[in-house]
Amino acid sequence: MQFNFDKIPQRRGTNSVKWDLHKKENLIPLWVADMDFEVPSFIKDVLIKRVEHGVFGYSFAEDSYYQSVINWFSTKHNWHIKKEEIIPVSALVPAIYACLQAICKESDKVIVQCPVYNQFFDCINNSKCILDNNQLIHCTKNGDESYEMNFIEFEEKCKDAKCFILCNPHNPAGRVWTQEELEKVAQICKKHNVTIISDEIHCELVMGDNKFTPMATIAKKYQLDCISLNSPTKNFNIPGLQIANIICDNLEIRKEIIKISNKISLSSLNPFGIIALQACYSDMGEAWLKELNHYILENYNLLKTNLSELEACKVYKLEGSYLAWIDCREVGMNDNDICKRLMEEDNILLNSGSMYGEEGFLRFNLATSKSIIETASQALKEGLKKIITK
Repeated sequence: MQFNFDKIPQRRGTNSVKWDLHKKENLIPLWVADMDFEVPSFIKDVLIKRVEHGVFGYSFAEDSYYQSVINWFSTKHNWHIKKEEIIPVSALVPAIYACLQAICKESDKVIVQCPVYNQFFDCINNSKCILDNNQLIHCTKNGDESYEMNFIEFEEKCKDAKCFILCNPHNPAGRVWTQEELEKVAQICKKHNVTIISDEIHCELVMGDNKFTPMATIAKKYQLDCISLNSPTKNFNIPGLQIANIICDNLEIRKEIIKISNKISLSSLNPFGIIALQACYSDMGEAWLKELNHYILENYNLLKTNLSELEACKVYKLEGSYLAWIDCREVGMNDNDICKRLMEEDNILLNSGSMYGEEGFLRFNLATSKSIIETASQALKEGLKKIITK
């Protein structure tokens, strides 16, 4: 392998949210979605060169930045983006807020599909819109626990909704929605004039034979308004560099997004993020992702194997992202209390499913070394065993 994912730098004492926010000694943090892997040299080298320049003033995205985005998504995902459709921003969560402000009025309904990334809830509420949940349905796919969309309910909700926030790959459910599923979504949204905001921040973290399809490529076929949100930050472990893109081909909506982005200083860019994105979206970036996804899938299989003897727990199928989703509804304790017990007694920090809109689940971050996954998954198994037998 070209990249060493077994090597984990010491992150404690670096003001790391993941490792330093909770002060408990010997705690293994598997909660917030950032990776422990050191960024590869092709990213570090451009950052070091920029540091050596010594001046870090206000910066803008130059032509090479836009071309990097255009080339990457054209080559990798057959998505042909025009320069004028790209709005560089500092982060995706405030970008969601800006998009909602651009397309929605107060009290408009916005559909989400729980369990889903919790920041969607805040963005909708802060926009004074009404959150409408189209709960995902539990199913079995090739013997693995998974989710599917409830399209009958989705269409009913679209009849009086303004917007739908799609998450693909889905956090925390681990789904990579198929082209057929996205076609159904587009058909329903077009029929009822519902605008799609598609959060695709995990789009390069796709396991095995699964394939990511940009929602915008489907929406274009149906002449449907779709705003896409993407960033290299999750895929290449550079969230602290704060760089992302809103991509929108509707000129009027784009003008509104730009106006709101400027109003809330979302368009102020980190100079390091600008150059890091261009390094990520290169041939070396593709090599990194190939090895990274293979490593994450191995970690997932290790976790699943170590928990396999617990009949009360099921690890859901991982198609995308580095976030495992564990069903603990039969354990006999609510998920928030499970997380508390695991942290206090077993030194593991996880997220509860309630945070994402579905009780009884745990979210487990796989993006760390195999040795940490082995230790943590064994501790999780023993911790859950103690709860089950009480």
